[in-house]
Amino acid sequence: MPADKERIVDVFRRWGYLQARLDPLGYLLPEHHPELLDLSGEDADFARGAYCGGIGADFMHIHHIDRRRWIQERMESPAPAPDRGPILDRILRAELLEEVLHGLYPGTKRYSLEGVSALIPLLDEILEAASESGGQELMLGMSHRGRLNVMVHIVGKSPADIFAGFEDVDPRSTLGGGDVKYHIGAAGEYRLRDGRTIQVQLVSNPSHLEAVDPVAIGRARARQDRAGVGGRARVLPLLIHGDAAFAGQGVWAETLNFADLNGFSVGGCVHVIVNNLIGFTTPPRQLHSARFAADIAKRQPVPILHVNAEDIDAVIRVGRIAAEYRSTFASDVVVDLIGYRRHGHSEVDDPTISQPKLYGLIKKHPPFSQIVAQQTGVDITASRRDIRTEFQAAQDEAAKASERPSLSLQPSYWQAYAGGCYNPALEVDTGISADEIRDLAGTLTSYPADFRIHPKVKKLLEQRAEMGKGTRPIDFGMAETLAFGSLVKTGTPIRLSGQDSRRGTFNQRHAVLVDTESEAEYVPLAHVGPNQGRCEIYNSTLSEVAVLGFEYGYSRDYPEALVLWEAQFGDFANGAQVIIDQFISAGEDKWGRLSGVVLLLPHGYEGQGPEHSSARIERFLQLAAEDNMQICQPSTAAQYFHVLRRQVLRAWRTPLIVFTPKSMLRHVSASSTVEELGRPRFLPVLPEREVENPLRVLVCTGKMGHELRQERSRRGDSSNAIVVLDQLYPFPVAEVRDELLRHATAAEVVWVQEEPANMGALTYVLPRLKRIIAHRRVRSIKRSASASPATGSAKAHELEQKTLIDMAFATR
Repeated sequence: MPADKERIVDVFRRWGYLQARLDPLGYLLPEHHPELLDLSGEDADFARGAYCGGIGADFMHIHHIDRRRWIQERMESPAPAPDRGPILDRILRAELLEEVLHGLYPGTKRYSLEGVSALIPLLDEILEAASESGGQELMLGMSHRGRLNVMVHIVGKSPADIFAGFEDVDPRSTLGGGDVKYHIGAAGEYRLRDGRTIQVQLVSNPSHLEAVDPVAIGRARARQDRAGVGGRARVLPLLIHGDAAFAGQGVWAETLNFADLNGFSVGGCVHVIVNNLIGFTTPPRQLHSARFAADIAKRQPVPILHVNAEDIDAVIRVGRIAAEYRSTFASDVVVDLIGYRRHGHSEVDDPTISQPKLYGLIKKHPPFSQIVAQQTGVDITASRRDIRTEFQAAQDEAAKASERPSLSLQPSYWQAYAGGCYNPALEVDTGISADEIRDLAGTLTSYPADFRIHPKVKKLLEQRAEMGKGTRPIDFGMAETLAFGSLVKTGTPIRLSGQDSRRGTFNQRHAVLVDTESEAEYVPLAHVGPNQGRCEIYNSTLSEVAVLGFEYGYSRDYPEALVLWEAQFGDFANGAQVIIDQFISAGEDKWGRLSGVVLLLPHGYEGQGPEHSSARIERFLQLAAEDNMQICQPSTAAQYFHVLRRQVLRAWRTPLIVFTPKSMLRHVSASSTVEELGRPRFLPVLPEREVENPLRVLVCTGKMGHELRQERSRRGDSSNAIVVLDQLYPFPVAEVRDELLRHATAAEVVWVQEEPANMGALTYVLPRLKRIIAHRRVRSIKRSASASPATGSAKAHELEQKTLIDMAFATR
């Protein structure tokens, strides 16, 4: 290309998207960039035609020259004309599904696709192009807008199933559970033009619009890992966003940051913004500071392809470019499909109240199918009649159904696992022999002869070698290493991520050894034995919500693996609360979907202030019902070892919340023996072993038990038995009853906790204790109710803790 032409075209490459004709209604007016104003002539006309039509390609912020050149070549080459006949049929079907639903169920929420019905042919073209590069599976995450339409036309759900959701037949089948129709996931097959199929998974989602993003990416990564070599090409992740949520919700930006991170990459994700240029009743100028909602994606070197949702040739072209770009560069790509919303935020709303001028225009604007039909000279009268008849027949079928359609079946790899209420028959032994512990310890404390190990880490490994031999008590760090090592040795994959999890927040893990000179890495857990399971331990981004969402998603498609997320401190789970509330605690009840994800949440009051004391035990207990999760606070290293192994060895798959220690990580009283790791199982209740015929029973969890025993020993007390609950939920009623009955001489039972009265397990445990032993007095010792979890003064903490323990031993 001549130099002058190159200079002119380059200006349009940079700024042409600002003058592209992108809004079907003309509300988003072109922005006249000063560098474009004076450019005219043949070369400028060529560049304007390439970059200022129905596609606005924003890509010059990408620092990879080859990627910019790739997009330039496609934008500046003649576009092949698509076959509009099949495309028109897809648009017509998408619009008529919405029209029929609107007519049959007026005023019912469905979050219509009308105004951006081009989404369906866009997805068609993306899938066709992806299949040409080896794509065989689609992992699709999206919120409400157009979801029912996507279920029918992309996932392959029967229209009758969609209508049945509106009929809402037989409420007894989901009494107390289930979810609304535009949240529930689906699985099916998409049929390509050549007759081949793509397996589609539409991820269940809550109303927290972008929270589904990391979940879908985690699920895609799990399926890619299952597929092995070629998995990145085989499984295509695709996320559909709303414009307001894309610009406003940070979890999406945190998810985008996964793109090139080793532990979280999925070889690129295609993002589609279903852009209505409005959010509920809020116009774009009040939704985002940039010109486009998509501009936030510029934080990463990914292309943004704005496209007019009523320029069908441009839509098809962009779909192919997006899929091929992802395949070529293993990169994310954003398609900004700009249209409008024919109805309100939902069909219950009257949008003329807040946007009267806009909705005056929309009312006069013809449906997209009419526009395409006029452009192609096709009479769609007969097609409209036939498709309406087809949908009406589907509605008749749904109305006669006696129950709602069942949820899609779980993949075959879930057949060996069960959810639902806890079944004791599923329990398995989790202990391992002293010989195996010794052998594992030898491997897990070894490293190559030429590896220059840090002196402190060397000493740690030497101590752990002694633990394996039984000459030194086993602490929490070694117990965890042995649990992981024993699992991977027998083929169980392990995946752990979190902020600084490779070393461990408290310098307790050291799963990845670092050469002090070369910084080369060595992972002992990856060298346990032949045919071992994969062991992946990653330092995550500084995010809670996206990383936990990813790991939850990963666990959804890898039930054989032990999948863990570790908070740097337990209170950091606050930042992931939407994932905990909407997915982890409620996913099985709402969507019938299981997960065995493990949360490791350091918890304990040690004078570190309000932010690093409490993992908010009370919040998890409030969410606990219907055996939807397990909530444990292992008080010894052996208990931690057994609970980790139990989580993956037994067939019951439900999330596990573990409140892990901080100061007790290396404390001798919390350490265990080789024999304790060899006992058969995890103990929900640690019984009193020293005091007989007590006058009182102190019941507590975690660190509190060790502090109470130390104080009892210091006092020479023999009147107080100490019972520690290592499992809070499901509450071990039988074990607690048996232990309390064993101490029949005790006149009262005292619940002791270090948390304030409005926190911790108090309001959960106390009524249960009263029901179990109604004939004895039950009272509690705790800090006074407080607005924050803990004091900011270390000295005040020590005084409070001393007072708390003194009160526990005081008689009334």
